[in-house]
Amino acid sequence: MRIIHLAFASVLLAACAGEVTETEPLTFEEFRAQAFQEPDTGVYIINGDEMAENEALLQEAYDRYLESVDTSGIGSSSHESIVNVVGGQWDRWSSSQAQNITYCISSKSFGSRYSAVVSAMNSAAGAWEAAGRLNFVHDSSQDGNCSARSNVVFDVQQVCRGQYLARSFFPSSKRRSREVLIDCTSFGNISPWTLAGVLRHELGHTIGLRHEHTRPESGTCFEDNNWAALTAYDSSSVMHYPQCNGTQNGDLVLTNLDKTGAGILYP
Repeated sequence: MRIIHLAFASVLLAACAGEVTETEPLTFEEFRAQAFQEPDTGVYIINGDEMAENEALLQEAYDRYLESVDTSGIGSSSHESIVNVVGGQWDRWSSSQAQNITYCISSKSFGSRYSAVVSAMNSAAGAWEAAGRLNFVHDSSQDGNCSARSNVVFDVQQVCRGQYLARSFFPSSKRRSREVLIDCTSFGNISPWTLAGVLRHELGHTIGLRHEHTRPESGTCFEDNNWAALTAYDSSSVMHYPQCNGTQNGDLVLTNLDKTGAGILYP
């Protein structure tokens, strides 16, 4: 059985995997076809809200996928919140950078929604700051001209693509790709989730956390095995899509295991 990730507008970050009863893994062409390529940046969005910055990195993501697939289509790993791994190392900020994760919020792109985004970002950042030695710093002095060129760790922008509610990045991403993009559909009815809940999930990625549902225990929505366990499997994790056999039914909030994982990653 192989797993295909399909992105849909106005579903939590993206719809989860559908199952196809075949033993063959995806070809690269199939893998690329189910990714969304942002028309202005050229970035490929895979696994719902994760990015591959160009086709070379998309090929690397595909190679990792192939290495991780066994004959059942589920990850061959039996490992036990999970962190992204790059070059065999945990993908995380240095201890000094973790204490000064600066960001700006584009007042131009959000317009009348700007204050709502400031509040939601502050709430989402506070949840992770309470869990580990992290400090997100909103540099509002740059909000009037906030862009990928701003002198901050990342910028927050509004887009209207309808392919995801929001997407972000991992610490290893290059500065030009370190953006939290919030789609205008996030300001509609996304109950039971809130904008702050969506951003709690996205900020989890910005500190290095992967989707919890790529672990074998979820039984679906497999992505790859390019991760390392921080805690036991958590089906209620803020990083677990509810539609991928997740058990968190309300807003996206941090569980005790999410907090434990952040504390291990940033002690």
